[in-house]
Amino acid sequence: MIKPLLYTDLLSTLAAIGSAQEVSAFHGALCGALCRETPAKLDPASLLEDDALTVDETSAVQLREFCEQAVAAFGDAELGFHPLLPDDAVPLNDRAQALGAWCEGFLFGLSARVKFDLKDCSEEVREVVADFTQFTRAAIGAGDDLEVEEGAYAELVEYIRVGAQLVYMELHPRPAAAADVESYNKTLH
Repeated sequence: MIKPLLYTDLLSTLAAIGSAQEVSAFHGALCGALCRETPAKLDPASLLEDDALTVDETSAVQLREFCEQAVAAFGDAELGFHPLLPDDAVPLNDRAQALGAWCEGFLFGLSARVKFDLKDCSEEVREVVADFTQFTRAAIGAGDDLEVEEGAYAELVEYIRVGAQLVYMELHPRPAAAADVESYNKTLH
C-alpha cells in the first residue's frame, strides 16, 4: 500500500533541493505531466522551476516516490486523488493562492512536455482546462465574507479534484492507468 502524499513531506524535499517552488505548483505540474506521460518516462525533477538546481540521489528517490503516490491516487477506485494544498490552518487567501498555483502547475505539466491539442479532447476536458485557467487567478477580496468564501473554496477544491481525475482518465483509459502504476512500481524497485 502506498502512503498518501503529505504537503509537509514535499515541502521538505523541495527545500532540501534548494527549490523555492511552491509545493502546490509542483504537485500540479506533476499531476498534469502524469496525465500526458507514462510514469516510467517522467523525471519529476524536470518539473522543477529552476533548471540549475542539483537534485541529489536521496531527493531524486523522494521525487520518484511522490510521482508513484500521485499515479496511485489517480488510479484509486475510491477516488483517492486530491490536489496537494495547504491545510485549513493556513489563512484562506494563502490557500486560494496555492489553489491557483496548483492549477497553473497542472496546466504547465499537461501542455509543456508532449504535444497536446485540446481539439483531440472531449468537451468535458476542454471545459476543465478552461476552468483551471480561470482558477489560476484565485484570490480572496478584502471585503469578502470569509464564511461564504470558505464554502466556495471547498467547492473549488472538489471541482479540481474531480476535474483532474477526469483529464487523467480520458488520457489514460482505465486498463492503461492500472498498467502504469504496475509499470512504474517495477521501475522503482
